[in-house]
Amino acid sequence: MRIDKDNIKIILILLVVCLSLGYAYINSDLNINGTAQVKHANWDIHWSNIQVTNGSVTGSNVVTAPAISNGTTINYSISLPTPGNFYEFTVDAVNGGQIDAMIDTIDSKLNGVTITVLPDYLEYAVTYDDGTQLEENHELLANTTETYKVRVKYRDDIELNQLPTSNQTLNLQFTVTYRQATDGAVEPEHIVTKYIANLYDGDDDSTYAGTNNTVVYTGQSIPNGIIQYDTGTEALEAFRNAAGNNNIIFYTKHTLKKGVVIASYLEFVITPAMAMANPGLTAGTYEIRGGNANLYHETNKEVLLSAFGDSHCTEYTNRFYCNLSDLEIASNVSSNAVAARINGWLCGVLENYSVCGTKS
Repeated sequence: MRIDKDNIKIILILLVVCLSLGYAYINSDLNINGTAQVKHANWDIHWSNIQVTNGSVTGSNVVTAPAISNGTTINYSISLPTPGNFYEFTVDAVNGGQIDAMIDTIDSKLNGVTITVLPDYLEYAVTYDDGTQLEENHELLANTTETYKVRVKYRDDIELNQLPTSNQTLNLQFTVTYRQATDGAVEPEHIVTKYIANLYDGDDDSTYAGTNNTVVYTGQSIPNGIIQYDTGTEALEAFRNAAGNNNIIFYTKHTLKKGVVIASYLEFVITPAMAMANPGLTAGTYEIRGGNANLYHETNKEVLLSAFGDSHCTEYTNRFYCNLSDLEIASNVSSNAVAARINGWLCGVLENYSVCGTKS
């Protein structure tokens, strides 16, 4: 039920982070403070169910574990001793009242200034638990729950000259203001990205377009037996291990909304070694979209050209094809497909499904 009062607002989250950073370490004090102001008997937004993510720093590095007080307050202190360390937890935002709410403003500050670019050595994010970005006007309906994820990490993918050269104090603040929902409220789409090789876990028969255990269909959820990865690097490693072929450079990428596949891509990697050995190639990670080659073919062709260069690609009437030795990658209009093959191993994204495996 919605009440026409636009002045009901609530500051859900106030995150204050103090980190002590050395040349090769970060010590941090993180504090989340939230204040809820109830202006109506039916307005009830509170937090519950804090869950710390596996792999987070533990022991003496957790000075004060996160705990909820006064319904909407979380305080905690941690240390991040070395690059790669992180601390992450989820907390449920519960609308237990009868008034639909929506996000009014979202703001993160570092040392009192709204963050536009983070320091090179730090990663910080507050998202929904599935990684979807919080956006203004996202609704939190009455009697529903959304889960937020808070993550702070000392980056491990930086150069030495990007590390802090002296101890520093960093103060971070994250604020979400909720107000009563209006007709402009937007349902969070919860679109996530998953990378897979489409190989059924434990299934010895990985034949291309084989059983449903090895196939991902557009408009359906990914079968339980297919392992999903959060990064392409993980999917590529899994595919190479399953195939026993370290020359494989491709896998599939899928975007999902509420657990259902809405788009599928073929993603491939041109390594620096490949680019160095083959003039015209450009190192990088690339994606071409399958499912409707007529719609995406021209864009796919541009991507393939940027990766392989003119000398390694050929255009046919309904097909654009790039190859290097026994590697083939193509966008095919006539079959509504994109596909890649090397030494008999293949990944293909067709009109309504995708799969990886072997093909004779």
